[in-house]
Amino acid sequence: MGLTRRAGGTGETGVITARSLNRATLARQLLLDREPVSITDALRQVVALQAQQPASPYIALWNRLAGFTPGDLDAAVSGREAVKATLMRITLHLVRAEDYRAFREAMEPTLRGSRLGDARFRASGLTAADADTLVPELLAYADRPRTSAALQNHLEERLGAPLELSAWRMLRQYVPLWHAPAEAPWLFNTRLSYVAASGRPALTDPDAAAASLRVLVHRYLAGFGPASVADVAQFSLVRRDRVKAALQALADGLVQLAGPDGTVLYDVPDAPRPAEDTPAPPRLMAMWDSILLAYADRGRVIPPAYRKLVIRMNGDVLPTLLVDGYVAGVWRPADGGIEATAFHPLPDEVWEELAAEARSLTAFLADRDPAPYRRYDHWWTKGLPAAETRLLPGD
Repeated sequence: MGLTRRAGGTGETGVITARSLNRATLARQLLLDREPVSITDALRQVVALQAQQPASPYIALWNRLAGFTPGDLDAAVSGREAVKATLMRITLHLVRAEDYRAFREAMEPTLRGSRLGDARFRASGLTAADADTLVPELLAYADRPRTSAALQNHLEERLGAPLELSAWRMLRQYVPLWHAPAEAPWLFNTRLSYVAASGRPALTDPDAAAASLRVLVHRYLAGFGPASVADVAQFSLVRRDRVKAALQALADGLVQLAGPDGTVLYDVPDAPRPAEDTPAPPRLMAMWDSILLAYADRGRVIPPAYRKLVIRMNGDVLPTLLVDGYVAGVWRPADGGIEATAFHPLPDEVWEELAAEARSLTAFLADRDPAPYRRYDHWWTKGLPAAETRLLPGD
């Protein structure tokens, strides 16, 4: 068994193996079975889906949900049940609309320091205090979808002077804005428009930030735990002292486990922790899938030898083959199906399972965009080590 337990509810202690940690992640991230749940229930469970590439949240949900269609997510986004905004790791995530306020408040000190403290913003001559004055005005103007250019022009009219694009980008990422849905194929594209978040988060309020961080940390543990202080900090890009304070405040409702190397791991009671021999089906994971980025120890899902192959120097995270719960290679759409590159030899039966996934994914993409990651093909032309590459037919 992966976990040795001592009785006692939230006093539970024990040691958990590396493979059991992997299986816990897969169970909580809905990757052991495709589950028949709603979009909002799925987003609550997985916490957030990284979303700077428009197709990735769709592919991430295709991997997790039974019977999922692109139209399901379209409806959730159009109905403002799911929203896309700058949040954890100062990057774009898709979350439940009702989670946005707490998540944004939790991230306030990080976003304020990194965006309003950025040299590109300060070079404009504006200060954080100026931003505090401008934010309500920008939100009032964004009461309906506005393009980035329109928002910038509005701001420049208010200031009576032009604003460098880089400075505007820093301010825009700080303002509580949601990405407004655009046209197909994936509702979000490069023609960006924004709308003011509803249920406005409290800004510059340390008590609200601390309370909301406790919410985010608890949700992270439910969706990604067991996890260490460093893991929570990596997922959120929140300072470790803030993470420690949140965990301390939550301590009475958490359990502590010892990781394989003795690191203290925190978890919510009664969360799934399957045995390490639990079967894990192959998956064709989206670019920037959250499980690849949610831990300080990426070895929970990515073998150390493969980390630099899939997480590139510029931050691109390639679409991966997940085999037995671990990254085993990469994939990309190709004429006639999916080109799968394995970094180590795979059994024939695994290739057969991957072929079935490829047929399903090809059909899923066909009506929207058969090659959503084409702009990243240069990583393949630069060469990737391969034990075997196969074209998995789409029909």
